[in-house]
Amino acid sequence: MEINLKIDQNVLCKVIINEILKAEGIVYELQSSATVKITKPLAPDKLDQLAKRLLPYGITIIDDQKEAMVQKIKTLIIDMIRGDEESLPMNTSSYLSERLGFSYGYLSNLFSEITMTTIENFLIMQKIEMVKHLLSNHNLTLTEIAYRLNYSSVAHLSNQFRKTTGLTPSAFQRILSMKKEKLES
Repeated sequence: MEINLKIDQNVLCKVIINEILKAEGIVYELQSSATVKITKPLAPDKLDQLAKRLLPYGITIIDDQKEAMVQKIKTLIIDMIRGDEESLPMNTSSYLSERLGFSYGYLSNLFSEITMTTIENFLIMQKIEMVKHLLSNHNLTLTEIAYRLNYSSVAHLSNQFRKTTGLTPSAFQRILSMKKEKLES
C-alpha cells in the first residue's frame, strides 16, 4: 500500500523546533520558521546539545552572520510567496530592505556572494515552485495565479515558467492530469 502525503515544510519545521526547544527547557520566541529568539543566554554546552538534537531533522544552527542574513532573505522570500495574502508586495527590494534594515544593494551583493546566484533568480525559482503547487493542488486559473504572484500578465508568467521548467503551464497541467489518471486506474 502506498500513501501520498502533502507536507507543508514550513509548518513541519516550526513544529519540530517548538518540540525540541520545549523539551530542552529553553525559553524562546519563534520569529519565523528559520529564526528563533532565545530570551535567556545559553551555555555553550546547552547550545551544542541543541545543535545535536536539531541535526537529525536537517536543521543546523548558523554561526556565520553573513550566512544568517542570507537565510533570513530566503525565509522572507519563501514566506512572502507562500503567505496567505491575496498578492505579493509590489516591490520585493523595498520589502526586503524594510524587513531587514539594510539597503537592497547590500543585501543583493551579500546574497550573490554567498549563494552564487541573485535574489531575483531565487525569487523566480520560488515563484515557479509556487505556480507548480497551485496548478497541482488548487483549482485556480493562470490569471488568478499570475495576480496572486504579482506577475504583470499571464504571458509573463507563462514565459517565465517555460524558461525555468521547459514546459508551458498548460503542458505541465496535461502531464499532471495524465499522471492522476494513471494512478486512479
